Amino acid sequence: MPAGTLYRGREGMWSWVAHRVTGVLVFFFLFVHVLDTALVRVSPEAYDDTIAVYKTPLVAFMEYGLVAAVLFHALNGLRVVAVDFWNKGARYQRQMLWTVVGVWVVLMAGAAYPVLGHAFRELFGS
Repeated sequence: MPAGTLYRGREGMWSWVAHRVTGVLVFFFLFVHVLDTALVRVSPEAYDDTIAVYKTPLVAFMEYGLVAAVLFHALNGLRVVAVDFWNKGARYQRQMLWTVVGVWVVLMAGAAYPVLGHAFRELFGS
């Protein structure tokens, strides 16, 4: 480790990286969503074809990834606000990160059936 380096590759750094990656992924989704919604004005047939693709199991797994990215980004964003504005936030940032991860895992488990249920029924039958 170079002298004077503050980051040691621990939880704080990885949460920072994950926050940036999930933010970019959510931005990319919003960009694509605006484009595919605009298709309805340009070519309703192309829009219908795009919606048909969105109903495939592969896209359902991508939607689950989107839910994962949005949830982590939102929960970690709340943690970042607490670290920045709570006078004891920096002291408890590691515990808050593990709380965020725990809440995220529970919410992702709860989102699995609503988001992926159709994909599993289509892949494996009812």
